[in-house]
Amino acid sequence: MIVIVPVSLNAQIADRGLIYSDGGTWLNESPAPAVTAIFPDSLVQTQAGHSARINVEGSAVLIGSETIVQFQGNELALDHGALQLNTAREMKVLIGCLTVTPITSDRTQYNVTDVDGRVKVVALKNDVKIHLHGAVRRSKQGSSSDLIVREGEQATRRDRCGALVQPTQGATDGAILDSPWAWVTGVAAVAVITCVGLCRPSDDPVSPSKP
Repeated sequence: MIVIVPVSLNAQIADRGLIYSDGGTWLNESPAPAVTAIFPDSLVQTQAGHSARINVEGSAVLIGSETIVQFQGNELALDHGALQLNTAREMKVLIGCLTVTPITSDRTQYNVTDVDGRVKVVALKNDVKIHLHGAVRRSKQGSSSDLIVREGEQATRRDRCGALVQPTQGATDGAILDSPWAWVTGVAAVAVITCVGLCRPSDDPVSPSKP
């Protein structure tokens, strides 16, 4: 017997899984059972001294103690804490403006921690890529914001977005004109011009030609 499963159904199966709790896990702001189904947009929070595990098709994730993460099927949005991933489906982790992604469809194992705004990525099996995204960063033409973490290596990055885009020339000019130094300079220039016109002797006309 041959069973044909629609592609959409396969995608739905891949976007849901099971979460296993040791008793100190909250799921969508409620205590999680020992084993329960998990769906996209689910929020998971582990308490101090406790951990949890998520199993989905092709991937397994160990959620460390005191971690807040949102489950998005083949993506995990990490707010704070630690994750250990074992994936054959290129499951990625999003942390602020950073995205950590396996660069091969082969089974990849890597750890991601975010504590006090510092992200640490450890590649245990196969390589992963750290990508800084967002329009707030301007890179030099031809440069790349990607960093490859090779198997057996680790890298640390801040989870903040890149530097703010510099204001345009028009905005800069306006800022200069609005500054107090520009106002003082303008007043001084007006005073000098006025003095030239009014402070000259009365018998010396402003115009070089006398009527």
